[in-house]
Amino acid sequence: MQTKNNNFFYFLMFLAMIGWGMSWVSVKILGRYINEYDMILFRFGITAVTMIPIILSMKHSFRITLREFGIVLLASLSFFAYMKYFFLGTKLGTASLGGAFVTTMIPIMTFVLLALMGSRKVTRRELGALVLGAAGVVTILGIWNKTLSEILVTYNLYFVLAAFFWALLTIISAKNRTLSPLVFTFYLYVTSVVLDLLFFIDLSAIDLTSLDDTFWLHIGLISLLSTTFANTVYFIGIEKLGAGEVSSFVFLVPFSAIGLSVLFLDEKISPWMIVGTVMTLLAVKILNRIKFGK
Repeated sequence: MQTKNNNFFYFLMFLAMIGWGMSWVSVKILGRYINEYDMILFRFGITAVTMIPIILSMKHSFRITLREFGIVLLASLSFFAYMKYFFLGTKLGTASLGGAFVTTMIPIMTFVLLALMGSRKVTRRELGALVLGAAGVVTILGIWNKTLSEILVTYNLYFVLAAFFWALLTIISAKNRTLSPLVFTFYLYVTSVVLDLLFFIDLSAIDLTSLDDTFWLHIGLISLLSTTFANTVYFIGIEKLGAGEVSSFVFLVPFSAIGLSVLFLDEKISPWMIVGTVMTLLAVKILNRIKFGK
């Protein structure tokens, strides 16, 4: 019975990773309708509301201390910056490149930042993995076929910034050792929406009548599937299966983003993007000592 329950949960984890990959496709489509600040408002406003009954049903407390709120606020600033550059990079570039480039760069950049901060000592094995990861990134971009100006296009820089700010978010969030990860994420969304409303959004300028069924479909997908469902399953998975086993599922995200971009956006994928993605994921596996479960 336990095996059957675990197999069902593995299936849910698979769907969650597909949901995370789908977010790149949805953002590409939403970029035709709204800007990055509107997207933050719609996506995380809806997500925060839908997370309330989930948190209540799991009997987590919404209580938050001043220290915990300070960590949430710092994390929200990084999260906000990530969402901005994630949106702009995908809007100007391609969902497949963003899904492959950013999702594989994040764990590598996190490792590098921790090493620079003195929190991690780099072994020879890990140094080799970093070299492999760098080679993978170069392969994804296919720089041997491009000029310097083509490599330094705006959306590539946005993707690098997105990876940097998510890595920073990861490091800041690790300081939270008392608040439930699900509740922490809920406050992350709420704080991001509040910052958005205070400094970037003019609600009177949003014309809801111009938003068609395609818009609402992808807002629903990115809010309910890619965020509420996927994040909830992921955090439950950590509690049920352990962080080590759950982390192996994240390797599905870049490939789901690439596959869905081909399917729904008709994007063209070079073989080098696939090869580079595999190389960077192998580097991530070595750096984080990830062991694939059965």
